[in-house]
Amino acid sequence: MRRILPTIVFTQFAGTSLWFAGNAVLPELQRELNLEQDAVGLITSSVQLGFIVGTLCFALLSLADRVSPRLLFMLCAVAGAAANTLLVFLPGDLTTILLLRVATGFLLAGVYPVGMKIAAGWYSGNLGKAIGFLVGALVLGTAFPHLLRAFGTGLHWQTMLLTISGLAAVGGITMYLLVPDGPYLRKGAAFDVRNMWQVFKLKEFRAAALGYFGHMWELYTFWAFVPVILAYSLPHLTTIEISFYSFCIIAAGAVGCVGGGYLSQRYGSARVAFVQLLLSGLCCVATVFMLQVSSAIVVIPFLVFWGIVVAGDSPQFSALNARTAPQHLVGTALTVVVSIGFALTIVSIQFTAQILKVVPVPFAFALLVIGPILGLLSLRRLVGR
Repeated sequence: MRRILPTIVFTQFAGTSLWFAGNAVLPELQRELNLEQDAVGLITSSVQLGFIVGTLCFALLSLADRVSPRLLFMLCAVAGAAANTLLVFLPGDLTTILLLRVATGFLLAGVYPVGMKIAAGWYSGNLGKAIGFLVGALVLGTAFPHLLRAFGTGLHWQTMLLTISGLAAVGGITMYLLVPDGPYLRKGAAFDVRNMWQVFKLKEFRAAALGYFGHMWELYTFWAFVPVILAYSLPHLTTIEISFYSFCIIAAGAVGCVGGGYLSQRYGSARVAFVQLLLSGLCCVATVFMLQVSSAIVVIPFLVFWGIVVAGDSPQFSALNARTAPQHLVGTALTVVVSIGFALTIVSIQFTAQILKVVPVPFAFALLVIGPILGLLSLRRLVGR
């Protein structure tokens, strides 16, 4: 029993490291393939698009509730690693990169939400804490490519991609071999295309889901543009320093996830999610002032704090979604909510990318506060209970 949570955490970290693998090697790809500057937004959004299509398919078929989730996790992690590996061996052009990143995102639909389903099968009363560790691993997996790039400057981009792919494959196999189905796992959901809509009939589930959507409007846009924010606020930083600080800022979210998980044991997931979403919304507004200071002593701690709270509420939203969903459709509920949430990230990322062309950086990121405001309004229902 003691090995279960550490194993799930490691496998989630390994699988989700595929997510931003393309971003980590983007500068090298830009030089070799003469890609335009907005390629970062396209490559990030292509992964999100693939993930959305994948989660919609998985939710429509109720796969996570009809087959062994650990088998599904392994197959998707290994296949995702293979898609990431093909970036090295297929002809290098933007179209090929985007198609393979879409495929990787599609397969990640069997890693992130399915990993939470596996955790929900092992943990009940302390689900907020367990998912806190799990999403913390996702955050570290997201940040890992930046660290690899910062300290692996002597490595070719091909070597970095192969390293990340190998890690993801090992994670998938480890999940299947070392994590059996949990005692709280509910099986037997019948195939019904209406399953993915039935979960929204519950008012509490709708409140949790809408809060999650507001959170997602801010989260991935912030992550995707951390290097842009650093380059604007601290123009003296080198490429290596930007990669290292990007890792620190994104990885700081793991502190918020794990810390929030422990706090949820005392104050409840709804209250913890509400406070962290409120703080991250205030950080959005504060960018108008903080990003114009041009002092590393001020900007870096501010961005690290934002990194902590912007991700820290995510596991509590997932715990709320799992608890308020029909118990025989937890996998479907988590998958469809994640699918809609990530669809919003594409809109948010592309919206911000366009706004950056006409609005100064501090004011562009202040607009992200729209998501937290809407999320807080929805979450009030659960906080009151």
